[in-house]
Formats: sequence, C-alpha cells, structure tokens
Amino acid sequence: MDSSLRAKAAHELLAAYVSRTPIAPLTETYPDIEFADAYEIQKLQVQHRLDEGHVVKGHKVGLTSAAMQKQLGVSQPDFGHLLEDMFYLEHMPIPMGPWLQARIEPEVAFVLGRPLKGPGVTIADAVRAVEFVLPSLELVDSRIRDWKIGIIDTISDNASSGGVVLGGRPTKLTDVDLRLVGCTLYKNGQIVGTGANGAVLGNPLNSLVWLANTVGPQGVTLEPGHVVLPGSVTKMQPVAAGDVFVANWGPLGSVTARFAKEN
Repeated sequence: MDSSLRAKAAHELLAAYVSRTPIAPLTETYPDIEFADAYEIQKLQVQHRLDEGHVVKGHKVGLTSAAMQKQLGVSQPDFGHLLEDMFYLEHMPIPMGPWLQARIEPEVAFVLGRPLKGPGVTIADAVRAVEFVLPSLELVDSRIRDWKIGIIDTISDNASSGGVVLGGRPTKLTDVDLRLVGCTLYKNGQIVGTGANGAVLGNPLNSLVWLANTVGPQGVTLEPGHVVLPGSVTKMQPVAAGDVFVANWGPLGSVTARFAKEN
C-alpha cells in the first residue's frame, strides 16, 4: 500500500469511533495490505489521538495463546496502544455509548517502575522493571464489522483496544509465581470462564519481553508508570448494558467492571 491508502484506511477506522458504525474488514477493502501496512495504519491513528492532546499510558499484547494464534494462522502476538481515556475506574458504571461491539477478558496488568527498551531485553530486565502487578479486566472492541478479523485487521485497529479496568491491590513479583496463578471470571454472578497465566506464552513476563523487544527498534521505550496488558487467560465475553464482571485472581485479589444500565 502507498501512504495515501494507509492514510485512507486510518481515517476510516477513526471515523468508525465517531459514527459507532463498524466498517468492512480492511483485508477485503485493501486486498494488498500487509503486516507493515497494518502497523503503520495503527501508528497513524495513535498519532492523530496524540495530536488531539491524548497521552500514551501503556500497551496491550494480544494473540498470546496458542489457540488464538492457531485460529488466526499466526505464530507471534500483536500489540496496541493504551491511551489515558481508555482507563475506567473499578466499580464505577462504564457508559455503553462509546462501544461498538464490546467484549471483556481478564488479564494480569504489569505496572512498570523502570524503563524498558529493546532490542536485547531479557526476562531478568523485565522482572527488574516491573514495580507491581494488578488484577485487570481488558475491554476489547472492534471497529471491524461483526468481529470478522484476521491478524492484519486487528493490528490496524490498534489490536482491538477498547479500555481497561484496574484493580486496586498491588502485588510484587517476589510475592507470587505468576505462572501458577489462575483466574475465575464471573458475569452477573455466574462463572463464564477460567484460565491460568501459563496460557500467556507460558509466562506473562514473556509477553512483556516480546513487547519491549518489538517496539524498541521503532524508537519506543516502555516508560515508568506505563501499564502493560500481556494477554487474556480466558475467551473474551460479550458485554451488555447492566452487566457486572468480576475477575477473581486468588492471591492477586479481584477486579470488578460494572456497565451502566440503559436509560
């Protein structure tokens, strides 16, 4: 794709945020689109938001489970950006207006205390950089109609980023073995999913290392205070007005997301 087509695709995705109307898969509209195009389209949208005065507060990593990689026919994760207006407070009603096709999934959130910049980041570097972890619920959304996405579509669409709810109980990495921590996800009091952090590339810290080494060559540093979502431990669940989701992470505590009821 040339730069004008990339700009056109980015504009169409940005317009979908405003109109609340999903668009056709970019792989259908632009059959020649490639991986490099997808990340450039994502960056164009992020830069547009930055030009409006928004601030990057972290990143999310997706496609970290073997099942999801197999489903989309890929062998590595993808990533997207988290901006400051994507963070919602626990227990406070989340308005339904901004969402097109909202889903939710539980993840452990890393909060960095030191910068991380690849290439060359190791597990040891990642452990030193993490100040603490928090239980979280990631809100995912797609500007692509009917979630009819492939890897190119989701990368272009900022890795289907929507938002995040962080729990309020910090845990040091030295106090827990993340690989062994499991999660039970409740929707309106009923169990709808279970999973363990071992499903996230074998260890969610691997996801953090992959991210730092992937964005580093692009001149991006993961900054202190940034939040990194390493990937979900369950299948994503659809969201409707009035729903209440609770992710119980055992030794890490729990986190609750409440969605506002329709007027």
